[in-house]
Amino acid sequence: MAVETDESGWEVDPDDEWGVAVITTVGRQLKLRREAAGMRAGDFGVAVGYGEDLVYKVEGGKRIPRQEYLDRADEVLDAGGLISAAWEDVKKVRYPKKVRELGKLEGKAVEIGLYECNIIAGLLQTPEHARTLIEAAQPPYSPDDVDRMVAARLARQSVYERDPAPSMHFVLEEAPLRRQVGGTMVWRQQLERLLEVGRLHNVTLQVMPTNADAHPGLDGRIELLKFPDGTAVGRSDGAFNGRPITDPKHLRIVELRYGTIRAQALSPRESCAFIETLLGET
Repeated sequence: MAVETDESGWEVDPDDEWGVAVITTVGRQLKLRREAAGMRAGDFGVAVGYGEDLVYKVEGGKRIPRQEYLDRADEVLDAGGLISAAWEDVKKVRYPKKVRELGKLEGKAVEIGLYECNIIAGLLQTPEHARTLIEAAQPPYSPDDVDRMVAARLARQSVYERDPAPSMHFVLEEAPLRRQVGGTMVWRQQLERLLEVGRLHNVTLQVMPTNADAHPGLDGRIELLKFPDGTAVGRSDGAFNGRPITDPKHLRIVELRYGTIRAQALSPRESCAFIETLLGET
């Protein structure tokens, strides 16, 4: 019995030229192999366990297939691993272009600095916390888009697996830590995740208490990424219209803002103790 057509793929962003090219090529190859095997789209859909509509979308380059779809297609068409191998290309474009670009920068950085004003940083979110935040958007995303966005956000967390590990600094406001996003259990798991990451040797986690004096981050997020060649990119919601900047003079301003915030926040030891106190309040 075929499952729902939306369960094994993501929509292609028409503005993502590279993504469109990759998915169109993979779809065309799938169609040619299916036709060469003498199978109609409906019969193929039944054989792989997905709906006929999804088969047409994937073959037409309108849908990004997931790995399990390609693996099943490889078995049905007896492709000897050639279809499954297409996943190596597909996985590079499965997430939105902006997320891929951010993940690529984070993957190269030797130092990552981030201040978040209203939420817990994406690099620190649990899957359940991320899903709850994304599902809260208005107008709401489709279930398919939610899955894709959650997967993309979590994929960025592969930065923790890098060797050598980058130096990572986070400053989070107290208010988002107190907001029980997703209910008590999800909230507790998120706080436990913060403590786990905060204990890593390459991570510094700080909390900005609500009763702190005014600081340069009150008008929004600040991020700094530094690379092995000495270059850097920064962004501050309250400066330069929030655009990414690389000019050394502008970067010094962002660094000054971020450094001031870190100086005003609780120390890493105090921050972990504060999070442990929140956990003890439930």
